[in-house]
Amino acid sequence: MEKTYVFGHKSPDTDTITSSLVMTNLEHELGNTGAVACRLGNINKETEYILNYLDIEAPELIESVEDDASVILVDHNSPSESVANLENATIKKIVDHHKIAIQTSYPLYFRVEPVGCTETILFKMYKEFNVEVTKEIAALMLSAIISDTLLLKSPTTTDEDIQAVKDLAEIAEIDYETYGLDMLKAGTDLSSFSIDEILHLDAKQIDFKDVKSIVNQVNTASINDVLEMKDDLEAGINKIIEEEDLDLFMLLITDIINSNSQVLVLGKSASLVEKAYGVTLEDNTALLEGVVSRKKQVVPIMTENA
Repeated sequence: MEKTYVFGHKSPDTDTITSSLVMTNLEHELGNTGAVACRLGNINKETEYILNYLDIEAPELIESVEDDASVILVDHNSPSESVANLENATIKKIVDHHKIAIQTSYPLYFRVEPVGCTETILFKMYKEFNVEVTKEIAALMLSAIISDTLLLKSPTTTDEDIQAVKDLAEIAEIDYETYGLDMLKAGTDLSSFSIDEILHLDAKQIDFKDVKSIVNQVNTASINDVLEMKDDLEAGINKIIEEEDLDLFMLLITDIINSNSQVLVLGKSASLVEKAYGVTLEDNTALLEGVVSRKKQVVPIMTENA
């Protein structure tokens, strides 16, 4: 059978990796045995914890696909976050929870819903297609929803996400609060990463109107621990700004315990952060109280004030 590449966005997070695995399993159950789970980058610490916990291998690492290859996109639909030669592939399906950022000249299965995690949508699809959700698949789905919603504390969390977590925790036979906190804490260990790796862990290019920007986010149990690397982080950020010709680089250091973010901001448009949030940057940083979601609490606010 024809090979179908199933993958999420670059700088993959837990939702991207688990969704590629879960979507591939669904494709197999529906008869597409040529579906192959793939990834476009290295596994982060949180996802590594999950895969080790479940004794599951990571998806295959790829950088591109063959011309005319069949692909399924999960947890993204923006070409800038996908494989470099996406325009030469045939997109068969998209399952995502982000804003629509793609156009095609042909019809395809396109499912985008305003929920906190792609896995919440996939859970619904399993039920709609009457495909069994095994303990392993349930645990993958559960892990991703916990990750994307920060244990249901993020403003991106919907009632559907909450119900999915409850249902999946029962299937997986997991105490989701205990497991979820351990999982999130595992993802905050930055000790083995270089400064450059930290600055690319979850970096997304998000232009605020004509302000060319990158917004990166790292989770931590201690903001102060991350700020101990501040000088090195700033040097790395300035290098990226120069290489990418950026107007702005925002590093959100998100406290998973207290649900706040310290933002480290550099670039000629740094004052946009002060305008958007009514804060004063001191030594390039400011505390953004209650801000944990890049999608809901950064992109719209920054765009509106740009």
